[in-house]
Amino acid sequence: MTDSPTGVNRDPDTQPLRADPPAESLRTRLWRHGFNLLPAYRGTGARVDHIAADWRYIRIRVPFNWRTRNAVGTIFGGSLYGAVDPVYMTMLRRTLGDDFTVWDKSAAIEFLEPGRDTLYAEFALTDGEIETIRKELSPGESTDREYLVSLVDDDGTVHAVCEKTLYVRRDE
Repeated sequence: MTDSPTGVNRDPDTQPLRADPPAESLRTRLWRHGFNLLPAYRGTGARVDHIAADWRYIRIRVPFNWRTRNAVGTIFGGSLYGAVDPVYMTMLRRTLGDDFTVWDKSAAIEFLEPGRDTLYAEFALTDGEIETIRKELSPGESTDREYLVSLVDDDGTVHAVCEKTLYVRRDE
């Protein structure tokens, strides 16, 4: 994969999972439990493991079990996509606040290796990313933001890569 015109790195992230993710707050811990109870997300078989207090980091896991296994004995691709689908939109909505509208615009997923173990994905927004969006948009203006997330096993092997494009608009 290559760099996009917007500067998003298209290479899969093969870094191991963070051993010391940013701390959760009581509020984000409650959000995490609520998210995991949401029927649409629960149906994917995935679970949100961690939400940082500032909503700029989230970790999810997709266990390999009877709920996520497909007919050929690997993790169902729909579970993988469903697990990552709402995360960046939720993070941006929580981080940017009510002055912004955020919608999923498009997505693509590439399956690289069959998943036969629990897979994880980490989502992060930098201060620079949030500041760029706030500075770039005047009231009524919009932009598309692209994000890439890898689904990896415990060893850091990338099994799938999902590219998400989000529409962000500053409300008037």
